[in-house]
Amino acid sequence: MLKGKSLLEPMDFTTEELEELFLLSDEIIEAPERYAKVCEGKLLATLFYEPSTRTRFSFEAAMLRLGGQVIGFSEPNSSSVSKGESISDTIRTVACYADMAVMRHPKEGAPKVAAACTDMPVVNAGDGGHQHPTQTLTDLLTIRREKGGFENITVGLCGDLKFGRTVHSLIKALSRYRNVSFIMISPDELKIPDYVRKEVLIKNNIPFEETGNMQEALPKLDVLYMTRVQRERFFNEEDYVRLKDRYILDGSKMKLAKDDMMVLHPLPRVNEIAIEVDSDPRALYFKQAQYGMYVRMALIMGLLGIKG
Repeated sequence: MLKGKSLLEPMDFTTEELEELFLLSDEIIEAPERYAKVCEGKLLATLFYEPSTRTRFSFEAAMLRLGGQVIGFSEPNSSSVSKGESISDTIRTVACYADMAVMRHPKEGAPKVAAACTDMPVVNAGDGGHQHPTQTLTDLLTIRREKGGFENITVGLCGDLKFGRTVHSLIKALSRYRNVSFIMISPDELKIPDYVRKEVLIKNNIPFEETGNMQEALPKLDVLYMTRVQRERFFNEEDYVRLKDRYILDGSKMKLAKDDMMVLHPLPRVNEIAIEVDSDPRALYFKQAQYGMYVRMALIMGLLGIKG
C-alpha cells in the first residue's frame, strides 16, 4: 500500500495506512529476529543538513537491523553541498546509488523539493520549524501501545509550541481521531502558530485550551508532551535565556497528575524534565525513543514494498 510513496508530512498517510504501519511495528517488536534480513541488498541514504542524534541513529539502526546498509552525511560540510550543489542535484545523484533517502534540512519544504526530483521514496526527518512526520509516527505508536488507541484522550503540549515542529505534526495527526482534546501550555511568546490554531483545531472543531499554568493543566491530562525551548530557533539569546526554564516538570508536579498519565518528550531534553522524573513509571520518553526505531523499521519496509 505504501510502496514508492514519500513521507513529507503527517497527513500523507491515511489512518488506514498508519494502522497498517503500526500493526507491522507490533509484529517487529514481538519478533525482531524474523525481520533481520528482509532488507538485504537495500541501501538507505541519510542526508542530514542539520545536526541530529536520535533521528539519524534511529533510521540507521532501523535499516541495519533489517539487514540493509546505510550511506550518507551527517552535516553538509562533509558533502558537495559545501561546494554549492543544489538539493535537486544532490537527490538525483543519490538516487543513482540508494533505494530511499531520509532528509533533515533547516529550510521548510526542502524535502518536498527533493521528493519532486526523484521516484525514490524520500522521508522528511525534519524541515525547519515545519514538520517532523517520523517523530509523529513514533509518538502515535507510543500512545497507541501504551493507551490502547487514540480516542477519548486529553493531550497536554508544553513548552515551545511556536517553533516545535514535533508539536505541529502531532496535533495534525491526532486531529483525525475521535474525542481528542488538547491543552496548550506555553508562555505567550511561544504559543502555537495561527495556522495550526485556525487550520487544524478551529477548522475541525477540536476542543482545545491555552494556558500559561502547568500545575492547573496537569490533573486533566492523559498524555503530557514536553518540549525543550530550542536555542537554534531564536534570533536573540536574551529571549532564549528568559524563556528556556519557564516550565520544569519535577517530582512535586508529577503528584498532581493522574496515576496513568504518560510523559512523552521528542528529546533531546535540557532542563524541562528533572532527572528525578526518569524513575517514575509514567515517564516513557526513552521507551518512546525505542518505539521510534521500530516504527521506522516498519516505514522502511512499507516504502520499499518489502513484506515480512
